[in-house]
Amino acid sequence: MGTLYIVATPIGNLEDISKRALRALAEVDLILCEDTRVTKKLLDHYQIKTPTLSYHQHSKLQKIERVINFLKEGKNLALVSDAGTPGISDPGGKLVKKVIESLSSSVKIVPIPGPSAISAIAGISGFPMDKFLFLGFPPAKKKRKKFFEEIINAKYLVVFYESPHRIIKSLNELGIMNEELKIVVCRELTKKFETIYRGKIKEVIKQIEKDIIKGEFVVIVDKR
Repeated sequence: MGTLYIVATPIGNLEDISKRALRALAEVDLILCEDTRVTKKLLDHYQIKTPTLSYHQHSKLQKIERVINFLKEGKNLALVSDAGTPGISDPGGKLVKKVIESLSSSVKIVPIPGPSAISAIAGISGFPMDKFLFLGFPPAKKKRKKFFEEIINAKYLVVFYESPHRIIKSLNELGIMNEELKIVVCRELTKKFETIYRGKIKEVIKQIEKDIIKGEFVVIVDKR
């Protein structure tokens, strides 16, 4: 029976990867990628020649069965997302679940930890991060109000992700519900144009609107 390695990869800066992760990527038989083109940039940077196979949110059951058969054949596989730790707001969690259901205790699943936007923003937030709620991405259309109400009513700090296309809209929706919210917003973490915004929500919205809105965003909300 093969081993499935869950490998965290850089969220921006290609130097943010462990020697263990690089060794695993070089030694496995196949790397399962959210987007093979994105992963190829990382592999080329470190001169890793391991074959890749796409696995993403639209992958069909046949591809999952193919992965399970590889493991049954004794092949060692690595699962990576485009950035960060697989399974966090990422379809990798679905694959791991299916592998466990199909192969039970006979399969070995090994975490190789590393970068995550959640831990990155937590460390620089200045907020007490001993307890927090992570909610992933807000819904694009339906149930948005319910999502933001959950943030407003949460007992703890809340962390969520947002795209550049909806960051202002989402922050405005939150600000309407409570204009006293204190937030930290990070853009392009670990990259050349990394930017960190802090303050009350309306102040932060004004700061972001002055900049070029591009790249992924991660937000911490503190209503205390």
